[in-house]
Amino acid sequence: MKFCFGDIVVVENNLIGVVVKSWIRNNNELYYEVYVRDYSVIKEYAEKDIERYMVRHKELNEEELEYQKQAINPFVTDEDVMEFLSKLNMNKI
Repeated sequence: MKFCFGDIVVVENNLIGVVVKSWIRNNNELYYEVYVRDYSVIKEYAEKDIERYMVRHKELNEEELEYQKQAINPFVTDEDVMEFLSKLNMNKI
């Protein structure tokens, strides 16, 4: 099998998807169920109709960079919580 669960792939020439299931049909045909983001559904594709997503080197634009920062950094730090609790005189809890 060329792809496995979780692989990011391209289907229908330009749609991004994620492999969620793979199996062999009739002992020789490889098929995959792919969650296709644009359709918000899981569709079935033969292995020959799937390409590996290869744009790993893409630079992030401003909006994507902000999402990346938010995903990596917590929205509220421990210091923020302690400061808030001290304002409520609850920092001894």
